[in-house]
Amino acid sequence: MSTPHQHGEALIPRPPLTTAALRAAVAQIAPAYLGQFVEHLDQATEQAARQSTVAPLRAFLAQWGEFVAIHRHPVTAARLRELERQVATGVDREMVAVCLAEIRDITDAARRDAAGE
Repeated sequence: MSTPHQHGEALIPRPPLTTAALRAAVAQIAPAYLGQFVEHLDQATEQAARQSTVAPLRAFLAQWGEFVAIHRHPVTAARLRELERQVATGVDREMVAVCLAEIRDITDAARRDAAGE
């Protein structure tokens, strides 16, 4: 079985997990999410300062790295949206479980892709 990221060409190369690189990637491939990116970055920065830990910033980078890994592949992003729609409207437990398993596969592959694995 092929991984979800092998379907279709990537819009951009995989960016490094830095705020500047991820911001540029989001601006290019999903500009509608740029405000959400900046708001989340501000929240993570404030939380990191309050807690004297970099953990919120690491979580921010991981989450947005995964987002970019998915959205730089339009076919994968469209499939994820369709699966999420099916889960939200599904009444058949078996179908929902199959959709959730595929969502997990997509997000696991995206996490590995973002980490460069």
